[in-house]
Amino acid sequence: MQDRRSFIKKATIGGGLLLAGGFPFESFAGERIQKLTILHTNDVHSRLEPFPMDGGKYEGQGGAAARAALISQIRKEEEHVLLLDAGDIFQGTPYFNMYKGEPEIKAMSMMRYDACTMGNHDFDAGVEGFAKQLPNANFQVLIANYDFTGTALEGQTQPYTIIEKGKLRIGIFGLGIELQGLVSPNAFGLTKYLDPIPVANATAELLKRRKNCDMVICLSHLGYEYQNNKVSDVILGKESTNIDLILGGHTHTFLDHPTVVRDKNGAEVTINQVGWAGVRMGRLDYFFSSKNGSELSNSQSVIINKETSAK
Repeated sequence: MQDRRSFIKKATIGGGLLLAGGFPFESFAGERIQKLTILHTNDVHSRLEPFPMDGGKYEGQGGAAARAALISQIRKEEEHVLLLDAGDIFQGTPYFNMYKGEPEIKAMSMMRYDACTMGNHDFDAGVEGFAKQLPNANFQVLIANYDFTGTALEGQTQPYTIIEKGKLRIGIFGLGIELQGLVSPNAFGLTKYLDPIPVANATAELLKRRKNCDMVICLSHLGYEYQNNKVSDVILGKESTNIDLILGGHTHTFLDHPTVVRDKNGAEVTINQVGWAGVRMGRLDYFFSSKNGSELSNSQSVIINKETSAK
């Protein structure tokens, strides 16, 4: 992957060319090329309806219907699309208070999410409450650093998955934040938190080296960055190996452009997060070449409203 200056330049230029329908494929002459579009959300917090038209900062933004329409339109335009979520699906509106996550999970299933990880608020109805909603999910829940032995979620989640898109093998795994101090002990029960950095490195090595994945994605609910040394996406990126992309949550960070850091081997790790409440959806377009690996050609943070979903 390219350095940060090259990344920003190519993301800007590539984005314009893609929108104009004129990406210069001749630059890849003689190579086998495949495009992968990654869509992602985080910290939607039960926001199934748009923010009300009351003069507020996010009026008219968000909502499951507008997001679903936009996702459907992108799927019509692109052959290979991944749809992912970085946790905190639950809590924040009366929908969760009344129905304990059922409409949120059903909406994600209708949008055909491929996978999600768990956030701290996904324990707000307890381990049992989250487990109760899993029959409504037709997507995978990935969490590598929570040990659910002896709980209602034992055997109900996976540490990682491998999704094939065309000729590509995409390895995806999830990481959750320390629950102690954020979640009531009665809610997380016997769940054991494992240090995310060694878990991430072991899982990413398995996916990249032994499972031969072309790309490794971490769905993280660790948070983007902190003032102290608390483990964050930025720290994870720098202390990891074999991770190509971190899609984050928890800190409700609106990134206009992805951050790029160097891992322990000097390779680039791209980090992205798109705020909260479903007001934005991230879009990352990658091109994979048989000679040069993957290159991020376009990044967008798309505001979700009736206008964007109608385009």
